[in-house]
Amino acid sequence: MNYNKKTVKDVDVKGKKVLLRCDFNVPQDKATGAITDDKRIRAALPTIQYLLDQGAAVIACSHLGKPNATFESYVKKQAEKGKDPASLTEEEWKKSLKKLSLAPVAKRLGELLGREVIMAADVVGPDATAKAAALKPGEILLLENTRFEKGETKNDPELAKKMASMAQVYVSDAFGAVHRAHASTAGVADYLPAVSGFLIQKELEIIGGALANPKRPLVAILGGSKVSSKIGVINNLLEIADTIIIGGGMTYTFLKAQGGSVGKSLLEADWLDYCNEMMKKAADKGVKLLLPEDTVCAKEFSADAEPITVDSMNIPDDCMGMDIGPKAIAAYSEAVKDAGTIIWNGPMGVFEFPAFAKGTEAVAKALSGTAAITIIGGGDSAAAVQQLGYADKMTHISTGGGASLEFMEGKELPGVACLLDR
Repeated sequence: MNYNKKTVKDVDVKGKKVLLRCDFNVPQDKATGAITDDKRIRAALPTIQYLLDQGAAVIACSHLGKPNATFESYVKKQAEKGKDPASLTEEEWKKSLKKLSLAPVAKRLGELLGREVIMAADVVGPDATAKAAALKPGEILLLENTRFEKGETKNDPELAKKMASMAQVYVSDAFGAVHRAHASTAGVADYLPAVSGFLIQKELEIIGGALANPKRPLVAILGGSKVSSKIGVINNLLEIADTIIIGGGMTYTFLKAQGGSVGKSLLEADWLDYCNEMMKKAADKGVKLLLPEDTVCAKEFSADAEPITVDSMNIPDDCMGMDIGPKAIAAYSEAVKDAGTIIWNGPMGVFEFPAFAKGTEAVAKALSGTAAITIIGGGDSAAAVQQLGYADKMTHISTGGGASLEFMEGKELPGVACLLDR
């Protein structure tokens, strides 16, 4: 995939209406609807401010959550949860939509920008089209949740065309959504000149650069729960990495494949042959593939469970692996010490439980002390680095969990492929 895409600085936006796809899928308090973390809104500010300063009229859009775009889909979803379809009403469905309105986002964005953000009551309906038509240079409008339109996730050409008809330029800046071919992430580029915002530009330059031409040695640290979710990433990184470090729940499938006893640990028995193939591939290519020598396990999955450190190949039958052990921490810290580039995706253990967060914290600390380019691949590893206080010590923390994973797999990202090449 070509990572060298045109950006907002490559097009003239003065006096033009710009459709800007942001990632405002922010966490909210279930009871009050208040935004509990505005990081994603803040991440969009440089691109928004640049466009406004250049005299563009900005029509921002985003999804939020997974609303049921039709009453029929709402009934189907509720029925799957065991509710009687006959008891459900359209009023309840409309209330469920209201909880996923972008109105709180418009309010917070306005506070951060220090100016009014006009809120549309729909996406391509009469309110949105009227407000978009009246929008002046230097003003910003936020459309309602794009997933309120049933054609959004289906990349419906008619919806994409209607959204595009409001503007003259399309700017994509929602890296967390570029792995999905939706109407607002890819479809609109069929009708408008499409370029990236600063957020996507940074992701492409840093992650794309690390994959295409890394400063060596390149060390990849892969954690998380399942081997199956990291197949493509491991396979792709074996082509370019010098060292791959394995941690997290997927460790135990690798250990079992080597003949180890893993007790009650998370295990994907269907992937044992795959793990052996990956270890053979690593050996054939001269890539160091490191597994933890010791494991911190427990008799139950609980924050209060007593941590027990054992040899990784001999986890007791009544125990489950919860974290990497002290020998593994020492080996992994040593492995990253002289790295040129480090990519980390996935925690080393159950970092939500303090007793089993030591491996993840030690890896974060080791990365913070290196001179390497350090890239955190979104999702749980990004959350862990933030939570443990090491975020400001990393070169780059990706804003997209699923997108960064697919990027590292070498997959084409529809929301990037649709942008104009330089």
